[in-house]
Amino acid sequence: MKKQQPSSNRGERIAAKVQTLVAEILRDNYNEDPILGGVSLVGAVAHGGLQFVRLFYYSRDPDLTAVQKRLDAATRDIRFELARRINQKYVPEIRFTYDDTLERGAHIDELLRNL
Repeated sequence: MKKQQPSSNRGERIAAKVQTLVAEILRDNYNEDPILGGVSLVGAVAHGGLQFVRLFYYSRDPDLTAVQKRLDAATRDIRFELARRINQKYVPEIRFTYDDTLERGAHIDELLRNL
């Protein structure tokens, strides 16, 4: 009998599932929070044998340090709620990372306009 090979995109599926569930948690539990209420998750990447998921976020709040600190402080509670909602044996560790793609794109546009 041939051993079944693991799906190569399993990490992507897990990361997408975690991103969706954490976005729901932020919406349901932190919508009234003045800092976390404006956070949007824009991507996710699974690492370390699917035991770790990095969530990329965007916020219009200019104080990104405060946003990152608030997310770091809420991570434990978010992960606990994630464990309740996810249908898996193990719940991956999550980390939040700011996604500066929009700012970099705007900077490139500005450079091109000034040529």
